[in-house]
Amino acid sequence: MDFAFDATTHEHREKLEAFMEEHVYPAEPLFEEQARDSGWSAPPIIEELKAEARRRGLWNLFLPGEGLTNLQYAPLAEIMGRSPAIAPVATNCAAPDTGNMEVLHQFGTDDQRKRWLEPLLNGEIRSAFAMTEPDVASSDATNIATSIVRDGDEYVINGRKWFITGAMNPNCAVFIVMGKTDPEAPKHRQQSQILVPRDTPGLTVKRGMSVFGYTDNDHGGHAEVIFEDVRVPAANLIGEEGGGFAIAQARLGPGRIHHCMRLIGMAERAIEMMCRRALARTAFGKPVAQQGVVQDWIAESRVKVEQLRLLVLKTAWLMDTVGNQGAHTEIQAIKIATPIAVEWILDKAVQVHGAGGVSQDFPLAALWAGARSLRFADGPDEVHKRSLAYRELKKHT
Repeated sequence: MDFAFDATTHEHREKLEAFMEEHVYPAEPLFEEQARDSGWSAPPIIEELKAEARRRGLWNLFLPGEGLTNLQYAPLAEIMGRSPAIAPVATNCAAPDTGNMEVLHQFGTDDQRKRWLEPLLNGEIRSAFAMTEPDVASSDATNIATSIVRDGDEYVINGRKWFITGAMNPNCAVFIVMGKTDPEAPKHRQQSQILVPRDTPGLTVKRGMSVFGYTDNDHGGHAEVIFEDVRVPAANLIGEEGGGFAIAQARLGPGRIHHCMRLIGMAERAIEMMCRRALARTAFGKPVAQQGVVQDWIAESRVKVEQLRLLVLKTAWLMDTVGNQGAHTEIQAIKIATPIAVEWILDKAVQVHGAGGVSQDFPLAALWAGARSLRFADGPDEVHKRSLAYRELKKHT
């Protein structure tokens, strides 16, 4: 395994770091100001940043097979993670669109790609992935109760979803909905995925869901969505009936590693802020940086980040060389380890900043909320631990 940056990665890192320094970091105060008035729409500054990112060739970097490998993308996603509300959206590398684009790229028909993938790749529309439900334990995806029933040349969809990321954004034009087409089939063949345009009668975006009090309008919020006798053409089915669970697993693997790549960038920014604050403040007669407990936090943070980065790079390398299935164990390992470690680092950075750390004057509180919520996104910690333990036990039975 060779994790040295190749020439392509070096070139993209230099361009991306320049973009961050010259445009993204300076835009953060304006982004926050505009976000207070933009409702669920992206703040206007985002369109300017998207145009600049595209001009610099920093666009759709995430899509394997179309440009960079996972190993090449990892250090770029880390840089984007330093400003997670802005940089991923500005470069068209933001969830949930990235996962939806990968689904359409891998499993969509030519017509589906032309209608939905092309405008997503061009950054003209946003999208949502409707899987999680409020009335069942969605940590077990086989529990999903939303029904997708064939009726002639159409499918009829009924169900209730929540925490559907991106759905509050008026520019969210299409939902990929997961539901059951055959409740009598084997449990992993009951589900299917289908495309539902936002303006389809019977689809209601009921309300926005806050996350630790944040609306996350940079992603288009998180919504409760109701489907009441929603009819779409049978041609909107993605793949085959009963293939929804497999498609979800194919989608979630890259999504999980992308989250972890960005989390490392969040941690790096937290460490920088922690060090600067500790050096700038004096308590009990000496700089905070000379307090033993703070030095312990800084050292532990550096160790955690270096460990996580190596595991993420190994996972990316495996995904490139043996495929997502071959990297299954490592994908689960990083999804378990990264959010909780970065949450710890952010907590210590907040502590070093005192009351300011929990305020709007610093990005740490929002970063902490994001890291904590990622212990649920794409599967909670406990589900990944359960699956990983099963794999380990299987070696010895």
